[in-house]
This record gives sequence, structure tokens and C-alpha cells, in this order.
Amino acid sequence: MTGFGAGEGPAGGGRIRLEIRTVNHRHFNPAIKLPAELSALEGELRERLRKDFDRGHIAVTVRWTEQPARPAAVKVDVERARALVTAFRQLQNEIRIAGEIDLATLLRQPDVLVAAQQDEAPVAWAELEPIAAQAVAECKAMRRREGAALADELRLRLDLLEHAAALIAARAPERVVRERDRLRQNVVQLLDGRSADEGRIAQEIAFLADKLDITEELVRFGAHLRACRHALAGDQPVGKQLGFLAQELGREVNTMGSKANDADITQQVIAMKGELEKFREQLENLE
Repeated sequence: MTGFGAGEGPAGGGRIRLEIRTVNHRHFNPAIKLPAELSALEGELRERLRKDFDRGHIAVTVRWTEQPARPAAVKVDVERARALVTAFRQLQNEIRIAGEIDLATLLRQPDVLVAAQQDEAPVAWAELEPIAAQAVAECKAMRRREGAALADELRLRLDLLEHAAALIAARAPERVVRERDRLRQNVVQLLDGRSADEGRIAQEIAFLADKLDITEELVRFGAHLRACRHALAGDQPVGKQLGFLAQELGREVNTMGSKANDADITQQVIAMKGELEKFREQLENLE
């Protein structure tokens, strides 16, 4: 699900802002952008995110809003400075140019002053963790609000599917009676006044009724609907579970369609397939 959260607070003598943006993804897929001096904290931040998000693309940006006041970490390469002075004096002697070699000229030369590498990150995880916790809490709150709206939409689709299944269940017995009467009428016409074998006719009717029976499909369909509602009533990630149940619902609808042999039932099956497609589309946005 999409979400956004931000946290800000003091750390390392300055202030840090941490922002989290999430979109749906099949797996846990974090992308963390830290200032170079905080890169050592990436592992701990990643593990914190793993505890709070089961899956999704999670983009995290950390930046200074107030840089800490730290002494300049600079050192002088004395050996290089000496070598430069020697080279300058040699050049003076070779081309006979007078003048003094001053400090400003020397300091302008490359690699005389170099940045000293810091051994430790300027911020400890204990300082960054509360800021991350604030951003995570905001992001999850937004995701919960979106999840609640998505759950309402999914429940509406389930209600429409249940209504269509009820219409099919009411229509199904009429279809069997109609097929029975049609079979008897065809037999009478074929026999042309001769007596019919009632036992054989009853056997054929029973075979036809079994072939057209969709009771088991309707029962399983109803069970899958109840499982979907039960999943939506919980507080755990249900995207994968509902995706599986949507496949099972689609399987039952396809079987009902293959056994329909009735225009009204066929229309309801088509409508159910449309609702299931909308159901699956919404699942793409659900964790």
C-alpha cells in the first residue's frame, strides 16, 4: 500500500529528517539513501524496517536539516609540502627567477591539505532510531487508513458476488425442471405414440440433473466468501491470502458457467467475473 511518514529530531549535534515512502510490491524491497557519513547505520535501519513492513517497495531518505558543528577534519601532508618547496627552488635556480615561496602559494597546491578520514559515524543508532520510529508510525497510520478504505471496497465486491450467487441458486432448480420437461417432450415426439420406458427416462433425467447440478460449487463459493470476510476483519497482512481465495472463487465461477445451460445464469456468471476482476485489481494495492 502507499504511505508516507516523516520524523525529525536532534542527532549528532545537528538535526536529521527521515522520510519513508511506500508502494505495493510482492517482496520486501527497501531503498535507503543516507548521507555518506551516516552510511554505517544502513544495516540497522534496514533491519528496523524489516520488523515493521512485511513487503512493499520502501524508499527511505535521510538528510541533515541542521548540520552539526564539527571541527574541520583536515591534515597537512608535510612531506609533499617539502617536496614542493624543493622543486620550486630548483626551478628558480634553473631558470634564474628571483622571489620568495610563500605559504599561500604552497597551500594552493594539490594534496597539501587533505581531508582526514573519520573513524566513527557522527550519529549513533540510538539517536537515529527514535526519528525512524516516528516516520514508521506516521507511514503505518497512513497505510492503515488506506487499508480501511480498500477493505470497504473489497467487502462491497464480496456483497455483490454473494448476491449474484444467491440469484443463481434460486434459478438453478427451475433450470433442471425445464430440462426435465424438455427431455420428456423430445422422447414423446420420437416414440410417436408408442409407450416409453419410464425407468430409462428417469435414469436420463437423473443423469442430466447431476450434470447440471451446481450445489457443490455454490457451497464452496460461499465458504470462500466467508474466508475473505474473515481475513479482512483481522489486523494482519492479507494480500497473499486474498489473492489465493480470489483464484478459488474464479474457479467456482468458471465451473458454474460451464454448467449453466441457462441465459440468466450465464449473465450472472459474466457479472461475477467482472466483479472478481475488480476485486483482484484492488488486491494489487493491499498488503
